[in-house]
Amino acid sequence: MSEHKRYNIRISGLGGQGVVTTAHILGTTLDNAGKFASLVPFFGSEKRMAPVEAYVRASTQEIYEVGEVIYPDIIMIYHAQVVTHGKSYTMPFYTGLKPNALIIINTDRDVLQPEDIKVIKDLNAKVVQFDATALAMKIAGTELATNMAMMGMLLGLTKLVNEDHIEKAVRERFLGNSFVASGGTAALDSAIEKKFKKKEQLLQANMDVINATFEMADKVDLTTDETIIRFDV
Repeated sequence: MSEHKRYNIRISGLGGQGVVTTAHILGTTLDNAGKFASLVPFFGSEKRMAPVEAYVRASTQEIYEVGEVIYPDIIMIYHAQVVTHGKSYTMPFYTGLKPNALIIINTDRDVLQPEDIKVIKDLNAKVVQFDATALAMKIAGTELATNMAMMGMLLGLTKLVNEDHIEKAVRERFLGNSFVASGGTAALDSAIEKKFKKKEQLLQANMDVINATFEMADKVDLTTDETIIRFDV
């Protein structure tokens, strides 16, 4: 992040995709990097496939604002329904988008209409679209790692932090701040060890997804004249 740089990020998706989890991990990651972040989840009925948004502000300086991000520098779309079916609290999805902004969309097909593309192009914004869910299935074996693919692409493109900052945040999310061995029976020790090993494997799978999207992000040229940058997974 350059000196005094700030990003206002709006994350939109459906319940169960890890939108709010992404916001929490991003906040922890930025804190690990010695930067500042504020985050706010926003959702209605708490159920799978209901529309969800989360807002993250990231900066090299202290942040005092809270609440909805009205004018985003970055928009992350976790599900095509946010674009095509209006499953979002913010419609159209690019409402308030700043000039020279970035949009990251999880999709396996083109979902933007010509009128959408015109607005985005007029703002000199860029769209990076890739099938984050397919990548999560391919590497981690579960679509639950979709949010890790999206977060990895965001951080890979913005260079906000490095992989160590991310891994520490993901580790805290999955394993807590520490692992304390049991002082009880051997059977209990063994059960805790198996549980810990399973979480370690889950952590590694998620980091593998993040590292893969970091590599993809290195190939993105945001100075291109193209409005939409597509990746095949």
